Amino acid sequence: MNQPLIPAAKPLIGEEERAAVDAVLRSGMVAQGPQVAAFEEEFSAQLLAGRRCQAVSSGTAGLHVGLLACGVGPGDEVIVPSFTFAATANAVALTGAKPVFADIEPGSFCLDAESVRAAITGRTRAVMPVHLYGHPADMGAIGEVAQTHGLEIYEDAAQAHAASLDGRLVGTWGRFAMFSLYPTKNMTSGEGGMVACADEEVARMVRLLRNQGMERQYANEVVGLNVRMTDIHAAIGRVQLGRLAEWTAQRQATAAFYDAELRGVVTPPVAPGAVHVYHQYTVRVDAAERDRMVQALREEHGVGSGVYYPVPSHRLTSLQEYARAELPETDRAAAEVVSLPVHPALTEQDRERVVAAVNAVAGAGA
Repeated sequence: MNQPLIPAAKPLIGEEERAAVDAVLRSGMVAQGPQVAAFEEEFSAQLLAGRRCQAVSSGTAGLHVGLLACGVGPGDEVIVPSFTFAATANAVALTGAKPVFADIEPGSFCLDAESVRAAITGRTRAVMPVHLYGHPADMGAIGEVAQTHGLEIYEDAAQAHAASLDGRLVGTWGRFAMFSLYPTKNMTSGEGGMVACADEEVARMVRLLRNQGMERQYANEVVGLNVRMTDIHAAIGRVQLGRLAEWTAQRQATAAFYDAELRGVVTPPVAPGAVHVYHQYTVRVDAAERDRMVQALREEHGVGSGVYYPVPSHRLTSLQEYARAELPETDRAAAEVVSLPVHPALTEQDRERVVAAVNAVAGAGA
């Protein structure tokens, strides 16, 4: 293999982002300031239909302060998927509450509403779906379960910037929602997160919690954290936000090309009414062949890929104490998934190489 590696993910940082950072450094106002405020307003207007936004230092911090702002704590249970990154359950556990794992739908890889229903107890406070890989969870069905049982909804939208369901943007369903701005997400601020809040009570508490419990200096109202976003990060995020629509369209075009051309793998379905933004383009393959395929794609064809997530959260050592039920669809997905390059840096030749490589490797294992 003499061709350069096509990476599974690639942050896109250009001269405009560098110029924005330089402008902040020259201003002398580096911590949370006007760039953060402007970023919050622009993110709200473009991605959340005007819902309040509060910027924080990471997506995980956003989940943590969002949960705390909603009053989640010891004695509460929050139903979450196991098939996602550990941060979702970690954030619940860090409040002193108990993450309760539910199973996923096989198509979307998102929480299954009936599994959520079966996991409800007298201590269940809320359900927190993850819009995994950029596909929205079934918020209609999950919302019906939540309403029937008097539960709040929180959204982990870390991977789903601009995704929607039946014309409604993700991040506008729950009492709060978190978006990650990590380097490999659909847009980045270098590192950071955004918390969308349904009401001013939660928004104000997030502002307090992210800033040592105060809105005015030395007027601490609650015990808080330091999870503020800097103006440096916000300046990067504002530039990236301006290109998100273009990049999303490129991801969707690549996904459509893969859907039409790939053979020997199960391509990701899109639910009726859903707009998938393809943070990951995740296929299913035979579990016995998955690791061989990943290795062959890289070593024989120079095509990077990712397995997200090979160990579901309920099987992690750190979270095993919360594992109480069998999750067959979660375990099956963890054994079968492979995510192919779908980032906007791909060229037409890159996409054709990915297809040719997958078809060759999948065919070899048939």
